[in-house]
Amino acid sequence: MADFLGRITARIGMLKGVLPLSRAGAARDALAGVQLASMDIPQVLGYARIAGMPAVTGLYTVFLPLVAFALFGASRHLIVAADSATATIFASRLSTMAPASSAEYAALAGMVALLTAALLLIARIFKLGFLADFLSRTVLVGFLAGVGVQVGIAMLGDMTGVPGHAASSVAQLALVVRELAQINLPTLGISLLVVTSILLCKRFAPRAPVPLVAVVAGIAASDIYGFAAHGIAVLGPVAGGLPPLRMPSVTWQQLLDLLPVAASCFVMIVAQSAAASRVFAEKYHESVDTNADLLGIAVANAAAAFSGAFVVNGSPTQTAMADRAGTRSQFAQLIFAVVVVVVLLFFSRFLQYLPHCILAGIVFTIAIGLINLQTLFAIRRESPGEFTLAVFTAAAVVLIGVEHGILVAVALSLLRHVRHSYRPHTMILAPGEDGVWVPVPAAPGIQTAPGLMVYRFGADLFYANDHFFVDDIRRLVDRAPSPVRWFVVDASAITDLDYSAARSVGELCETLKREGIEVIFARVNRYLRSDMDRHGITAIVEERCIFSTLHEALTTAGVEKPDQHVKAAT
Repeated sequence: MADFLGRITARIGMLKGVLPLSRAGAARDALAGVQLASMDIPQVLGYARIAGMPAVTGLYTVFLPLVAFALFGASRHLIVAADSATATIFASRLSTMAPASSAEYAALAGMVALLTAALLLIARIFKLGFLADFLSRTVLVGFLAGVGVQVGIAMLGDMTGVPGHAASSVAQLALVVRELAQINLPTLGISLLVVTSILLCKRFAPRAPVPLVAVVAGIAASDIYGFAAHGIAVLGPVAGGLPPLRMPSVTWQQLLDLLPVAASCFVMIVAQSAAASRVFAEKYHESVDTNADLLGIAVANAAAAFSGAFVVNGSPTQTAMADRAGTRSQFAQLIFAVVVVVVLLFFSRFLQYLPHCILAGIVFTIAIGLINLQTLFAIRRESPGEFTLAVFTAAAVVLIGVEHGILVAVALSLLRHVRHSYRPHTMILAPGEDGVWVPVPAAPGIQTAPGLMVYRFGADLFYANDHFFVDDIRRLVDRAPSPVRWFVVDASAITDLDYSAARSVGELCETLKREGIEVIFARVNRYLRSDMDRHGITAIVEERCIFSTLHEALTTAGVEKPDQHVKAAT
């Protein structure tokens, strides 16, 4: 029966993250799902706070959206639910369009989820899962650090009892500092107790459900001692029962205003979800189907939109929590959803006593977790330039907002790649010890041998770097220690040649030939050869001067025993 069910679901593309599932595996995942619920329910309540939504909508994100991804996604480990990064992205824009937690705000949040689902579905149809590769891990680390700082600052008001809320992180921090005299000491004390307890237990007892204990204890103490009467703000009445199913209603103008917000959420979802699913798939030697995961997350966001929730994302933090809890398939997430249903039906009324400062403290610890100092220091040691990009991205998120920060992150990732292609590493084979030629950085005054220069260009040739290629070769030839007779281009790194670059290369080859310099192309792959033929470069340099190996090129240039000369270089 299990095999038959597996064949049916495989054919229709469902339950990839659940099946195959043994009886022992189901029991293990069921227990892990209950443990995950105990750790994650307080967090999703905090994410709802970040999103500016009623607390109960955090629970909605781990009901139908969680089930939807379990049915249609492919990853066995990815947790698709509320997430601090996407919550901050849309909250920063929606807070300027409607009051937080209002019916209009909830409708706008639902529409963002629906638009995000549409973008994810389009990405799945056109198999655009590769877009995740355009957000580098370095910049993503910086982006999440910036989100952590922004979220942490946003929680300071609730943690201290200081009234008021500012639109930007800088203004919010200034507000808290300016109103220090209004700090509510009981509120601050509870916040510090929650934060300290969570951080200590995260260090010494990572599996302990401290956030859940804090929530339960806070609710009980608030009810018994009347926290609200002592100036400690509480959530107030929380709607119980299962989420109502309805279509979010917005105006056409609002729809257009929300498209950039949904696009920002889309980019973050693709990047974070792909990264999280790949990390844990590699850990357990499983395959990754990014496009199937896009479909699962699209359906999950549609479910969120119609069930009164907000944008859901493949959360690296919650996925790591699930792994620590022992989950090995999406069956654990289905059990998690069942636990949430029980809470919604029987325990939601107790949430009205939950102090804001406890939720803020939980969210503050989440924000701290987003700032991965260990990875940032590792980046700084290994690549100072990339560290600068990460810090710049983090600063952009804090100073100009998450919505624009994600665009900065994507732009910086692409610019770094383009910069390397624009000015790639170039090398020349130069005489070394015992007559062996070794690759050294290309610089005027260096020559491979009298009358010979072997030059390597470290990237594809295109319209932006062709002038660098031409100018570099001209400098090397003009300032060579002896007149150059043979100029060998090691083309092993060149796989593509566009129209503009072909014109420049062709003109350079013609100029060098007029000066009595024979241009030879070595290590030419089939793709570059096709471009050379199409653009007429083969006719300029002649067939006899194009080779697939460096050995043949050097032999043509009159080098005796070329293998002995370039042994170290190859």
